[in-house]
Amino acid sequence: MNGTERLDAIVAGAGISGLTTAWELHRAGYRVRVLEAGSRPGGAIGTTREAGALVEAGPNSMLETSPLIARLVGEVGLGGERVEANAAAKKRFILRGGRLVPVPTSPGAFFSTPLFSAGTKLALLREPFVARYAGDAEETVASFVRRRLGPEFLDYAINPFVAGVYAGDPERLSVKAAFPRLADLEANYGSLIRGAILGARERKRNPEKSKQTAAMMSFREGMQSLTDAIARRLPAVDTGSRVVAYRRETDGTFVVSVEGGGGAAEVRSRALVLSMPADPTASLIAPHSQDAADALRAIPYPPVASVVIVFDRARVAHPLDGFGFLVPEKEKRRILGTIFSSTLFANRAPEDRVVLTTFVGGTRQPEMALQDDAALVATVKDELAQLVGAKGDPMAVRVSRWARAIPQYNLGHLDRVARVERLSETQTGLFFCANWRGGISVGDCIKSAYGSAERVARYLGAR
Repeated sequence: MNGTERLDAIVAGAGISGLTTAWELHRAGYRVRVLEAGSRPGGAIGTTREAGALVEAGPNSMLETSPLIARLVGEVGLGGERVEANAAAKKRFILRGGRLVPVPTSPGAFFSTPLFSAGTKLALLREPFVARYAGDAEETVASFVRRRLGPEFLDYAINPFVAGVYAGDPERLSVKAAFPRLADLEANYGSLIRGAILGARERKRNPEKSKQTAAMMSFREGMQSLTDAIARRLPAVDTGSRVVAYRRETDGTFVVSVEGGGGAAEVRSRALVLSMPADPTASLIAPHSQDAADALRAIPYPPVASVVIVFDRARVAHPLDGFGFLVPEKEKRRILGTIFSSTLFANRAPEDRVVLTTFVGGTRQPEMALQDDAALVATVKDELAQLVGAKGDPMAVRVSRWARAIPQYNLGHLDRVARVERLSETQTGLFFCANWRGGISVGDCIKSAYGSAERVARYLGAR
């Protein structure tokens, strides 16, 4: 690592956000170096093989919500490796009364489903006539859904959905921060249903796709193919290199202090992109703005554990004919939900085996994610035995843990992000790009990264 070289940009953090930002800057001709504290690039994205099956430690797939995703995939040479989800993945289940009930995907299915009572079905008909929110206070997701769709829809649709996406609590999440499209539909059309109908023409013209209509995709060798491909094409991705401090000199140069296996070093650049979780970012910026650091430290991250189990197909009674199932809090179970991973994409496992990925903990039951491996696996096996009829010993098990898993966009989140961004106004050349702002999904991170790279390039000027 050359301490006298003056780079155009340093990107601290080699998750999908940091790698994509660095790639776009490199592609535009800027001199970029990525610094990553961990032993490999990719962040939460990680793929291995167990008992002949492909196993994802983090995201199992991503939604192609933006043309930027196809652009990135093509630029890094993965166009021929991408795979789209099987048709069966469109079917999803919600647990109710101990039974997996398919989520209705059409008006006819909604009015005949046992998932909701007659009262809730009728409440949907009155939704276009519910008044817009008139309060001054920021509204939670739970309050928004109760007001427009009723309590049962919250309990058996939104509560499990929020657990599956954020591992979070709709009673705490901000609807504007966590699900801005819902808030926009009410603000622009006065109704979710009216907005879905009247906004259809506009959405067709928009190259961006909603998460409900976007294609689900991955790669033949799993999600890590993407982060590996980006990292291979970058000129410098230094793993085992932890950024411990930075200073900004009077000429605008950032001097970044790095610790790693080779000892301490300093790297200089014209711009600095912090692409790390909230806590390490807060530690770096605290000497420069205590208020911005406090705002970041106020973002909760609940613990989550992922337990991937490979079973002999004959030992699982359920047909596994869908994406998976989510568990409402009302059901009082010990897991958040399970993805039928071997159903999602072709060739994920030999035909005589299945892969089930189960998530435990989150805001709902943080203590469950902190069990030791043996207790955690026993919990998941017991739940799967009851819910999908998975019996006997598994062929392989993989446990992954995140003590601080997913940033929660709770009430006040947008204000907290704004407080952090103010530091960029006083320290020009400093940028933030991570999943605590702009969305938590892989697609959201890629889209945000392209926006960040554009802002950095604008600051740096033409190469």
